[in-house]
Amino acid sequence: MMKKGLKIAIGADHAGFDLKQAILGMFDDITFKDFGTYSTDSADYPDFAHLVANAVEAGEADFGFLLCGSANGVAMTANKHQGIRAALCWKADVTIPARTHNDANVLCIPARHVTTAEAKEIIEIFLTEEFEGGRHATRVNKIGC
Repeated sequence: MMKKGLKIAIGADHAGFDLKQAILGMFDDITFKDFGTYSTDSADYPDFAHLVANAVEAGEADFGFLLCGSANGVAMTANKHQGIRAALCWKADVTIPARTHNDANVLCIPARHVTTAEAKEIIEIFLTEEFEGGRHATRVNKIGC
């Protein structure tokens, strides 16, 4: 079951704008802080990825969602932040271990490769699954530089 009252930092470039707007209307029990972009005009994904990562690192958001065409760029950018574990997720089978094994705190969705329904399923999984800890915690603790 998805927790109620979650705060999510969300951002997208122009390729992820339409999916971001759809996501903003999908979940009544989530408070979103929208870091842009606010149109389909060309935009640079690092500008939004850094803002979302900063909000998660500072504890202003429980999780972050980032969207761009492939989600590679936003994942690479967010993962430059020491407190971020951004996972590129395009289907359920990838999303589950991102949370249960890797304790991902930023979800990166490839807007050009998933439908709105698939994105909703990915988000629901991401926000429902819990980190298992144990041997996975040992590994996650080795990620930072």
